[in-house]
Amino acid sequence: MRIFDIVISLSGILLLTPIFVIITLLIWLDTKLPFFLQERVGLNKKPFLLIKFRTMKKNTPSVGTHLMDNSAITKTGNFLRKTKLDELPQLWNVLSGDMSIVGPRPCLFNQRKLISERKKRGIFKVRPGITGLSQISGINMKTPTLLAKTDQKMIKEMSLYNYFYYIFKTIFKNN
Repeated sequence: MRIFDIVISLSGILLLTPIFVIITLLIWLDTKLPFFLQERVGLNKKPFLLIKFRTMKKNTPSVGTHLMDNSAITKTGNFLRKTKLDELPQLWNVLSGDMSIVGPRPCLFNQRKLISERKKRGIFKVRPGITGLSQISGINMKTPTLLAKTDQKMIKEMSLYNYFYYIFKTIFKNN
């Protein structure tokens, strides 16, 4: 699947450059810091820096989104989150090899329960991804055991068909 990751991420970066520029300018007007870098757990539990468009105010604590107060989200950030456009810079993570388009969402090192559940199930033997079965199923880091089990199921059932199915469902998901 790595070849598809490279082709899709490179194509996405090239085709979406005008959108990247517009979003960067909008966030810069809002917070002066358009990008957000956060250390995440990667392949073989090695750390990497995940890049996203900034959706929260500066100096917001580094915790899981489900633990955040919605008042920390900026006006521009609210739109970016609803449309999932805040995730676009992760195409650079995919191109660099830190992530895949499809895989388990990368967690934070302080999400110990999720790390434990994923370690038991061998989840760290694959690259984390932008989307996957958990994302299209509405499962998030609030339920770490269910998330890890769903990630495991996705990995066991991964095929070329499922790879593109998860991408399609992510893009065309009814919110």
